[in-house]
Amino acid sequence: MNKQDYILSIKDLKTQFKVGKRIVKAVDGVTLDVRRGKTLGLVGESGCGKSVTAHSIMQLLPKAATIVDGEIQFRPKDKPEFNILKYKRTDKKLRSMRGKQISMIFQDPMSSLNPVYRVGDQIVENIRQHENISKKQAIKKTVDMLKMLSIPMAEERIKDYPHQFSGGMKQRVMIAMGLISDPELLIADEPTTALDVTIQAQILDLMRHMQDQLGFTIIIITHNMGIVADMADDIAVMYMGKIMEYGTKEDIFLRPSHPYTKALLKSVPVLGNGGNERLEPIRGNTPDPSEMPEGCSFMPRCDMATEACNKAAPNVDIGGGHMVRCWHSKGGAPHE
Repeated sequence: MNKQDYILSIKDLKTQFKVGKRIVKAVDGVTLDVRRGKTLGLVGESGCGKSVTAHSIMQLLPKAATIVDGEIQFRPKDKPEFNILKYKRTDKKLRSMRGKQISMIFQDPMSSLNPVYRVGDQIVENIRQHENISKKQAIKKTVDMLKMLSIPMAEERIKDYPHQFSGGMKQRVMIAMGLISDPELLIADEPTTALDVTIQAQILDLMRHMQDQLGFTIIIITHNMGIVADMADDIAVMYMGKIMEYGTKEDIFLRPSHPYTKALLKSVPVLGNGGNERLEPIRGNTPDPSEMPEGCSFMPRCDMATEACNKAAPNVDIGGGHMVRCWHSKGGAPHE
């Protein structure tokens, strides 16, 4: 596939946190390609490094975090590609890109919306940071976007404060803020976590509908396998800072290869399996990220672990871009 078919290419990304005297490798050598116009699901247990990967892309990390290595090549349409990590987070070029060409929806809309400003004012400010238009034009654009997102009486609702919106409506406002400047890439970090199941479905349908209309790319970050089954074209399964398996949705759900992916799928309910099938929790606990085992990080919890797993596993293409980081995959080490 031509590299221009990928809107984002991450190579060997390493992001660390300093916690006292300990070094926590939150993202440990992530390599990932994101297909233009498609949806990538980044999935895994809580604490595996999904959100840190997203914040590394946006250069929105806390002070305790440092990106120590890697490249993040962004390829906007009609512009030369550039390595995001060559720029400081305060750099004018990076700030211009963030929110304009790459936008992000955060987990909790209440922590992202300022409670003392009207919703419309916050969206208008976001528009005018990136576009040279009048306030009147920005207000019209805001109202039009809220109408597209099925927020009733949009002309009136822009005068309301965040607390006057329900959880689902606040999330629609966050989507509006993410899409208002027509980005090419939208990163959605657990966008439905705080919502009930019915509202979750509405928000996901809305994101799919907007993607069909506007043609942007989505990276959706979640621990919910049902969401990626519903939304994603490609899936990256992450564990303790590493991508363990990457492939199309069909690869991951119909032909899972990594023991962690298989365990993850067995631990969650799958529609159509029937009520008599028992779920199997993944045994053991995730290791302390500052004291990772040698070799494969999943080895202490893996039923297939052998002596070979004491060495870092290779990332093997088992066919058609289906990548697996495991000695037991086809093309790995001898099965001991």
